[in-house]
Amino acid sequence: MLSSRGVHCLRTLSAVPPVWSTKTPNNVKNALFKTPPVTLARSLNTSTTAFGQHGQTKEAPLPPGATQEKDKVLPVPEEEREPLHPNATPQEVFDWKIQYNDLTFDTHQQLVTEYFESLYQKVELYRPPVPSMFSKLWPGPTSSRWDSRGRDKIPRGVYLWGTVGGGKTMLMDMFFDTLGGLDSSIKCRRVHYHDFMQDVHRRMHEAKKLAPPRDISRWDTYQPFDPVPPVGDTIMEECWVLCLDEFQVTDIADAMILKQLFAYLFDKGIILIATSNRPPLDLYKNGLQRSNFIPFLDMLKEKSHVVSLDPGVDYRRKNMGGADKLFFNKSDPEEDAESNLNAIFKFMAANETDDVKEKTIRIKGRDVRFNKACGGVLDCEFDEMCARPLWTNDYLKITQVFHTVLIRNIPVLSQKNRSEARRFICLIDTLYDHKLRVIASGEVPYWELFQNEVISHEDRLAESRMLIDDLGLKAADSGSLDAGVFSGEEELFAFDRTVSRMTEMQTKDYWKKWKSHIDNR
Repeated sequence: MLSSRGVHCLRTLSAVPPVWSTKTPNNVKNALFKTPPVTLARSLNTSTTAFGQHGQTKEAPLPPGATQEKDKVLPVPEEEREPLHPNATPQEVFDWKIQYNDLTFDTHQQLVTEYFESLYQKVELYRPPVPSMFSKLWPGPTSSRWDSRGRDKIPRGVYLWGTVGGGKTMLMDMFFDTLGGLDSSIKCRRVHYHDFMQDVHRRMHEAKKLAPPRDISRWDTYQPFDPVPPVGDTIMEECWVLCLDEFQVTDIADAMILKQLFAYLFDKGIILIATSNRPPLDLYKNGLQRSNFIPFLDMLKEKSHVVSLDPGVDYRRKNMGGADKLFFNKSDPEEDAESNLNAIFKFMAANETDDVKEKTIRIKGRDVRFNKACGGVLDCEFDEMCARPLWTNDYLKITQVFHTVLIRNIPVLSQKNRSEARRFICLIDTLYDHKLRVIASGEVPYWELFQNEVISHEDRLAESRMLIDDLGLKAADSGSLDAGVFSGEEELFAFDRTVSRMTEMQTKDYWKKWKSHIDNR
């Protein structure tokens, strides 16, 4: 029997019923010079029904720091606004949003906007150095291939860090969106850090396949091939203003690549804008072989203005009032989590043009199977998503195939299941960045899912035994298990962002963004 909470959820879900179809890609070109083709694209026809007009929905419980709907000043309707000039600067866009109550004035955000305004003015007059005549005649593998004129005039980017929900991504996106109106010749790209690193790994793999053959006459001589220059050149051909969201370094391979790649890119004149929850000196904190990563941090501070954004407010939680109940607590019998999720899936499946069945997705030569899906709706257990060896590439593929994901039976996450916790953090980051709708159930309220339970040295050793062996570490050595990859410190830090994003993903504004995101694909 469907409870009243489930009925209210279905009213919300019925507001924008999608129709999905698959397309095959065309114009698949050289993999090194182009971003990976999307093998499953979505086309969508949505109804014109206004979101939530079917009546008041049941509100989700408010996490600590959230406010009620009555405390929120509603934005001015679009038809009552003066249109924003297409060539508006970041400061003008910020003022316009405040004027029409899209934002409330915040002195910390104003300071950040001033940095972006200054960079905006400099980008208008800047173009990166170009290959010199000599480099075209005698190309070499190093940075000397490029003309050095103008390097001293390269504008410094912005590294924006602060607590979750302070508006970092919003302000960076605001700056990025203004560049199109500044000059159509500006090559800019906005991408999530995880997506960017996956793309870099792919490009390096392709570059190595195109490497010149070894000189067999010098078989006894080391003949290294550096994939960084060709990869860096292709990135510079596509963009010289790079906006990276959620900059976070937890992988030793990524840490080593970043140092070499950005040394090359900065030398070529790229402008980096990045958001992060950590200041530069805390990136890859307690990471393995971190001393080799330190030069990148010095480079980052030299090439970017490091700006802190800490308004003391999580705006995602503050604006949660009126959010619909899309996370069900299994420990509360009144919420009847299983029945409500079953009913929601059944209702959404009825709007699809497919049958309920197993779904197998081909990802990088591997078959990833899910037990239950219907069209663009995936209904899966937590273990299907996070107990298997899946990572960013797999989750990115899921965002290309599905528009809505139901995740059942999320357990309490701690250092005892740290691998699953890492995957869950990565999963939510990916689904949030691609504006997928998420409905879930868990053992406790979602803001209590991660509990930093202290575990013994023996348990930590057992959890990380394979990685310790692969790295050649000695568990008996003092401090050998204190690195962030073993301690769980990085997961605890990142989970604050996960909770904040799960909060926003239940709001009506997020579901409106989903519709806008799909319409603009």
